Amino acid sequence: MVDAVFALLDNITPSLYSGAPLNAHFCDGASTQQIAIHIGTFQRGGTRLDREGRDYWIKPLRDIGAVEAVYLQPETGAFVLGHPVPKSPNSAYRLSASFVDVLKAPEQNWQPRLQEWIREDNVRIRLQRQAELANLARSAVDTKHADLINACMTFYVPTFLPDFQVVYIDDGDGDRITEAQRAALAAAGVTLGLGDSMPDVLLWNETKEQLWVIEAVTSDGEVDLHKVDQMTELAQRAGKRGVGFTTAYQTWKTAAARQSRHKNLPPDTYLWIMEDPTKHFHAIEASTAAQRNR
Repeated sequence: MVDAVFALLDNITPSLYSGAPLNAHFCDGASTQQIAIHIGTFQRGGTRLDREGRDYWIKPLRDIGAVEAVYLQPETGAFVLGHPVPKSPNSAYRLSASFVDVLKAPEQNWQPRLQEWIREDNVRIRLQRQAELANLARSAVDTKHADLINACMTFYVPTFLPDFQVVYIDDGDGDRITEAQRAALAAAGVTLGLGDSMPDVLLWNETKEQLWVIEAVTSDGEVDLHKVDQMTELAQRAGKRGVGFTTAYQTWKTAAARQSRHKNLPPDTYLWIMEDPTKHFHAIEASTAAQRNR
């Protein structure tokens, strides 16, 4: 955690974002992967670090308002507060100005300044203010991914998976797994660790002891063979009887553009299009279809 703070104090190294302004520095905003690079390469001379360090480098600092989430707007090159686009490579973090002021305080004033800064009511005010500013920034940023996840939850799941309940949604970049989700996962007998692949939505059918994964795709991240292997391993580890998969797109145009290029939907998975919501499509391998037709 100390190394992460040191990295985010770096006002000398240029920003690692290619879309950032020429005068931007590392301290203006850095992703967890970039923070890992800074710690591993610049500070430790080449040690490889887990880019999922958000949970143990960033979260404790965010909980007290020392670190705030920011997003690099591609259109303007500016860092705005919040993570309005979940899982975006432009989601970053920086130290809050008030925390930097504490760190810069003269040694004789540092301890009382810190005690005042860390008071519970001051923490609450900081977090509330950060949330308000993040909501303002969100209104100016594309939120297609969150909208697609919401459509999956409000229409797709009740229509096609009515016996499943939600145990995990990765629709934000705050806590990777919230306390409520931990409780739901525990009830389902599922443990998601830092090394596990995190789906956009994870569902559980208690009666059939089956899991279901939904990936909402606006730029990338379909259910592919790698995702199937990872989530199948998770299901087996949790003692489940199986796991199903759905890749969701907003439009046929997006689905066609992605699949004409990648063709990465595995057999025995499903496809759902938000603009054509009353049906979903089952991908069947040619050999399987031939056997069924005999």
